This record gives sequence, C-alpha cells and structure tokens, in this order.
Amino acid sequence: MKSMLNVALPKGRLGEKVYAMFEAAGFACPSIKENSRKLIFENEEVGVRYFWVKPSDVAIYVERGAADIGVAGKDILLEYEPDVYELFDLGIGICRMAVAAKNDFRDDPQRTLRVATKFSNIARSFYASKGRDIDIIHLNGSIEIAPILGLSDVIVDIVETGTTLKENDLSVQETIVPISARLIANKASYKFKSEPIEAILQSLAAMAKEQK
Repeated sequence: MKSMLNVALPKGRLGEKVYAMFEAAGFACPSIKENSRKLIFENEEVGVRYFWVKPSDVAIYVERGAADIGVAGKDILLEYEPDVYELFDLGIGICRMAVAAKNDFRDDPQRTLRVATKFSNIARSFYASKGRDIDIIHLNGSIEIAPILGLSDVIVDIVETGTTLKENDLSVQETIVPISARLIANKASYKFKSEPIEAILQSLAAMAKEQK
C-alpha cells in the first residue's frame, strides 16, 4: 500500500484556496467537498490525506509530525518560530504585519511605548531592532479597540485592506513585514517522504510560475 502524505490545511477561506491549488496540482480528494462532519479526507490513489485545523495550529501539527506538510501564514511562523522547513511562498493570503495608531498619534521616544498585540514576539523583535523601550499588552481579539480606549498607544496586527482601521480613526504608522501563506514541512518527513513532498512542491511552483 502506498504511504500516505498527511497534509494540514488551515480552516476557512484561506484553506479552501489552498486546497484548490493542491487539487489543480493533481492532488485532489473529492470527499473533502462533501457536506459532512468528517475531519480527515483521503485519496489513496494519489497518496494524500488532508485534515482541517485551526490556522494557528497548522505549524504545531507539522512540527510534531502529525502532518508531513501544511500551509501556515508567515505571521504564525515568525511569532511561534516552529522547527519546520519553510518550502514555498504560495502567494496567497497576502497582507502585512503593521503598527497602527490613532490618526493624531505622535510617538514620544522619552516614554515607554504601550503596544497592544496578539503577536508579542514579532512586536518585541521589531522594537528591539529599533532600540525602543516598550510595554507589551497581550490581547487575543479586538486589538483595534485598545488605542481608542487608551489601553495602548499603538497596536501591532495584521492589516489586509485597512478598512477596520479607517472606520475607527486609526491608520498604519509603519509596515513591519509582508505576510503570505507558506508551504511548510516536518523535518523528518522531508527526509523520509521527500519524493511525494517534492512532487507537490514542484507542481505548486510550476502553477505559481504560470500565474505570474
């Protein structure tokens, strides 16, 4: 029996786009499109087994070997620094990690800057590189409200269109890093299942080239 390649897909819109890419690359699994409560989908013919997980958990499944490969946002890779191989930028899920604040905000370097974010490591590294003294306020949701209520001076968060910021009288102060979805691999799997992983990688890379 053919050894199966376990693929962790991020739940939601991004995951659907990712699956469409895998399907177009020749690694379809029709049962994934059926309306069911199943969590794992296999296609023995092409040797793939897909499963949906929370986007921020993909890297954990891959790092610990429950998945051989997966797709995670660059934000997750920078924040959690999982011990995985980053193989390819899929060029989807494009956005940026940015610093935003109220439109009238002016930074006073003499004061400790209060930064609200759920990406504490990214924020810490960014400001450390500037030698800026900060106080991190770790939040898990509705980050935009922090500067409005005076909880923080700035926020560090993912910005896609900037609409939410605009509607709340906030604006991007600076971009930290561009973000997109990356194909990642478990280090041991990459060694022992290199053939099927390389086959997927080459197909996806060829598709990306055609689309450019």
